[in-house]
Amino acid sequence: MNISKIANTLEGSEIIKISGEINALKAQGQKIANLTIGDFDSNIFPIPGKLTDNIMEAYGSKQTNYPPAEGVVSLRDSVSAFIKSHFNLDYSAKEIQVSGGSRPLIYGLYMALVDPGDRVVYPTPSWNNNHYCRFTGATDVPVQTSAANNFMPKASEIKPYLKGATLLALCSPLNPTGTMFSKEDLEEICDLVIEENKSRSASEKPLYIMYDQIYSQLTFGGQVHYNPVSLRPELKDRVVYIDGISKCLAATGVRVGWAFGPEHVISKMKTIIGHVGAWSPKAEQVATGKFLTQTADWNEFLTSFKGKVQKSLDTLYQGFQKLKADGFAVDAIQPMGAIYLTIQIDYLGKKTPAGEVLKTGADLVFYLINEAGMGIVPFSAFGTDPGMNWFRASVGGCSLLDIEEMLPKVGEALAKLKVES
Repeated sequence: MNISKIANTLEGSEIIKISGEINALKAQGQKIANLTIGDFDSNIFPIPGKLTDNIMEAYGSKQTNYPPAEGVVSLRDSVSAFIKSHFNLDYSAKEIQVSGGSRPLIYGLYMALVDPGDRVVYPTPSWNNNHYCRFTGATDVPVQTSAANNFMPKASEIKPYLKGATLLALCSPLNPTGTMFSKEDLEEICDLVIEENKSRSASEKPLYIMYDQIYSQLTFGGQVHYNPVSLRPELKDRVVYIDGISKCLAATGVRVGWAFGPEHVISKMKTIIGHVGAWSPKAEQVATGKFLTQTADWNEFLTSFKGKVQKSLDTLYQGFQKLKADGFAVDAIQPMGAIYLTIQIDYLGKKTPAGEVLKTGADLVFYLINEAGMGIVPFSAFGTDPGMNWFRASVGGCSLLDIEEMLPKVGEALAKLKVES
């Protein structure tokens, strides 16, 4: 049967494919440290107890009908106060849009701003921008970044592609790398956007920034999260932020996300998301709005949660540094934020004991799943070349013990690989 052009061009998630392989092996009794999905095992990382209480209370008070299309007022008021207290940014409730997690917000933003053929600039590796470009018929412009700058884009890399573009999609802390913008790098990018917009006539569509900061509360080692409008207030009408509780409260399944930005964009996102029906459940909205005001509970949870996440990231990082010191061709970038570690495993082109040549990052991933019980994701799942030897490891889905037990097996598996003859 003939189907739409969009449906024909969409690709399935490489992450889900890898995770499916892991689940099949686990069902056969194999022990695997699943470092693939950007999610949390709720038995290891449960949501805050007070948030659970709030959700149960909201259902008990029968908050089960349709929510307003833009989100319940109490939540948007709480988000407004949260934005002010955490970022010193002033956004009213009418400049805030709530949805069922951050994905509908990103979709709604693309649909509100991008026409077929419009150019969307985004760094690679990055999460899902290529797929949203296909949804909207945009001309995607991926900009390759480098390990030398922790895979964060620099102004010099982005500048050649901004002329005439509609959207610049940025994320910090970054999925998949767990790295972050420096103040100087983000300032220079902001200045490029300001300069580009000044060059356009009033009849031309401006250049907007989508700033995904869903991991902004998860930063480590004294790292500071920066955002465009705080650095350059004149960008306020040109930046739409993506945020929510999914990552900072380990609440991926609670489905409460929010965007904030200029009202003329947010109002159109409301219409799009309303037609799709991608609302966050009303009880969860009411509960989250209340939890955002329970500052002591928020701080207590976040301190404990961040400590556990950082311990897992540091253990994984130190394990790969030890492998490197032992002579293995591996490396890792010290974790800065989010729940991800960026790992280099430079064994492409090597031959397995079964005689198979590891030609791509995906080949190496499946070898390590079977031989070391470690599931990771190649950067090719985030828009880079399949032959790239960098990978994402996500620590939310397995325990610290799983990580500790897995690390020696990685060395054993890599030691079995041979140079192709």
